[in-house]
Amino acid sequence: MLLFNRIPMPVAVCDASGAIILANPAMAAEWGETSGTLRGRNVLELFRPDEKTQVLRIAEAVRLRHRSRYPVAVHWAAADGVRRHGELTAEPVSDTVDETPGLLVLLRVLGEERAPAAAPAPAETATAAEARILALLAGGATTAQAARDMGLTTDGVTYHLRRLTERWGAANRTELVARAYALGVLAPGVWPPVA
Repeated sequence: MLLFNRIPMPVAVCDASGAIILANPAMAAEWGETSGTLRGRNVLELFRPDEKTQVLRIAEAVRLRHRSRYPVAVHWAAADGVRRHGELTAEPVSDTVDETPGLLVLLRVLGEERAPAAAPAPAETATAAEARILALLAGGATTAQAARDMGLTTDGVTYHLRRLTERWGAANRTELVARAYALGVLAPGVWPPVA
């Protein structure tokens, strides 16, 4: 038992249905729990198989008392909130050939998927000048035409567009116009576009 607890790789012993009989501390650490608290939980409650057919294949092998290793691609949300993916290897084990085997389950963590950093929420408003510039661009005006219509220089129009681009996190002018419609700055279904 002491050796089992010292294995650095997450390991569990399960019955034929996948209920955990014994888990080492490395396995329990994936869930921020102690080894004893995992006892009785089904391994498929903890880890989600990428393909359900892999689990059916293992169940059939256990039923037929085959002795082979069966890898299953899985993903899970670990105790630290990070979504991980890896491979569970289930190996049927028993003391005798006639006995229904249990499963020795080893987990190999292959990677993490950090949640993308939340983008700052775009400011849903635009100044009257910004809204008017967006309406002109949505109607097909160039920067120079928008500047003439607004009574600004082209640098003035570019300044307003740059501020909107930074505030809304837009990649280009087309995206700025699309967001203006999505945020209600421009009235949808109206031509020519109006703010």
